[in-house]
Amino acid sequence: MWADEVVDRLAIALDRARDGGRARAMRAYMRDQFEFFGVPTPERRALTRWVLASVGDPTPDDLAAIGPLAWSHAERELQYAAVDVLVRHVGRAAPGLIDVVGQLVTTKSWWDTVDALAANVVGPLVRRSPELVATLDGWIEGDDLWLARTAILHQLGAKGDTDADRLWRYSLAWAGHPDFFARKAIGWALRQYARTDPDAVRNFLAEHADAFSPLTVREASKHL
Repeated sequence: MWADEVVDRLAIALDRARDGGRARAMRAYMRDQFEFFGVPTPERRALTRWVLASVGDPTPDDLAAIGPLAWSHAERELQYAAVDVLVRHVGRAAPGLIDVVGQLVTTKSWWDTVDALAANVVGPLVRRSPELVATLDGWIEGDDLWLARTAILHQLGAKGDTDADRLWRYSLAWAGHPDFFARKAIGWALRQYARTDPDAVRNFLAEHADAFSPLTVREASKHL
């Protein structure tokens, strides 16, 4: 299968480029949660492009398969590479990829993969298939921090296509959550939309000033 070949080739290439010292530093930066080959991002992306050039374009089934395969490996760079592949080929993906992304978000969860999947995979999927909003509504109504963060951040790149009502609703749904990653995500999403409609964000914050933490308000207001 395409996904098996891509992940296997990447694993070999990244292992050959392994740097033990850098791997220790990268692991420490990620709070010792993940193993690393120690390959910096530009080199990893170059290796990914090299592998992809030899295997042809993926089908929707291939894209659904590559994430779980990469997530089964210990080294984080393989998960980063799989995210890069999904971002590059999201236009080929079927709407059902969102369920796979939900599994990835809730497995080996941390901001480094979650945020990229939210803005660059989930966002384009939902803009192309609006019926997927129902899935995001379920994530917001649930209690998983990382699924909620994904839903909150999925419109980061939407600019003028942002559904402001959805942004307000998702932000308010998690406004009282004590976790740093929830509060930061809301502030980031509002700050990004403020680049497109600063008055709307300013008015929203004024109307709901008591709902949000100082961290959220500070992040949301940076460009106002």
